[in-house]
Amino acid sequence: MRSLGAYVSPPELGRDFRKIFPAAIISNLGDGAMLAAGPLLVASITTEPAAVGAAAFVQQLPWLLFALFSGALVDRLDRRTMIVVADTFRALVLAALGLAVLLHTAPLWAVYVALFLLGTAETLADNASGALLVTAVPKTHLGTANARLFASGTVLQQLGGPPLGALLFAVGAGIPLAFDALTFAAAAVLISRVAVRPPLPDRSAGTALWHEVQEGVRWLWHHSGVRTLALSILVMNITFCAAFATWVLYARERLGLSETQFGLLIAVGAVGGVLGMPTYHLLEPRLGAVTLLRAGLVIETTVHLILALTRSPWVVAVTMAVFGVHAVVWGTVSTTARQIATPDPLMGRVNSVYLLASVGGAAVGSAFGGVLAQRYGLTAPFALAFVGMVVMTVVAWLPLRNVAVRRVPAAD
Repeated sequence: MRSLGAYVSPPELGRDFRKIFPAAIISNLGDGAMLAAGPLLVASITTEPAAVGAAAFVQQLPWLLFALFSGALVDRLDRRTMIVVADTFRALVLAALGLAVLLHTAPLWAVYVALFLLGTAETLADNASGALLVTAVPKTHLGTANARLFASGTVLQQLGGPPLGALLFAVGAGIPLAFDALTFAAAAVLISRVAVRPPLPDRSAGTALWHEVQEGVRWLWHHSGVRTLALSILVMNITFCAAFATWVLYARERLGLSETQFGLLIAVGAVGGVLGMPTYHLLEPRLGAVTLLRAGLVIETTVHLILALTRSPWVVAVTMAVFGVHAVVWGTVSTTARQIATPDPLMGRVNSVYLLASVGGAAVGSAFGGVLAQRYGLTAPFALAFVGMVVMTVVAWLPLRNVAVRRVPAAD
């Protein structure tokens, strides 16, 4: 029987994964703390709903502006160095903001600037991290590595981090910022010890950055399987974020939950995420990637239908636990399939298009979900999300068979 350490980070994933995985765990804990502390900080400066909501949009905005160019830079430059520089930059920004908050010299505009800078660095770090993983872990074990990364991210960002962030904020508003800065600094140190160094491409021809971006977009669009994954995550995030934009109001007014019970409901989804990793390892060898992806579309469609119809907190809790399992399994399968299909020289650019679809979908959904709920009722976004996912499931069902392909060589 394997030891706990060998189960968490199996030897077959390689020595570099033993630096990448702890770095992800540490930074996810800091990010989870900021999920609670960030809104609390903004709300302590202003009580205007629009100003509070704008904070999330400001941090997402760099993805809409820079994601594609960040992907091109990931394919041009040393990926390990990019992560170290981006994490160090984020640590410095958070440390400076935390100090300003502790000294009571942080106006709202300074918080917005810091969030924009953090989001910009995130476009580079997240892109480079996915590309670095592909070169650090043997291709046959990418699914195992991704399952651990997705499960740990779910647990720490939804279950472990937010209570810690709220507790630290209660002690001092700037403390969670300093804590997150320390996590990024520690992650930078760990990533700097990763040994693998993918060969840098030959840029002697002096290709313009925009042309390289277009190359990545064209490759994704012409690959039926990866294109379907990108369109699926776009629609899934539009529908999900629209439906859950007023999640706290749904829980309070439709389900009759208290604030404590609402926190427990969130935790149930995170517990489902914990079960996602063993579920993936159990089902993927038996059912295959295509079946799991199709099942994921059906599950997400059904989740929206149940939430549109039920008033039972227990039914919602079970539904969200299942959704937590599905989220980790879908994320693991889709990411692994995309990494295997994409040529190494295009990894950053193709990944950036996918991330743009993901974050862009979330931004669009969040923008109109509240308006829809206010005008037509709290269940209206879930009903519309159900219809949207039915259409997406029908459209994606056959093209998903093209996901299960062998790695293809890059074009000369």
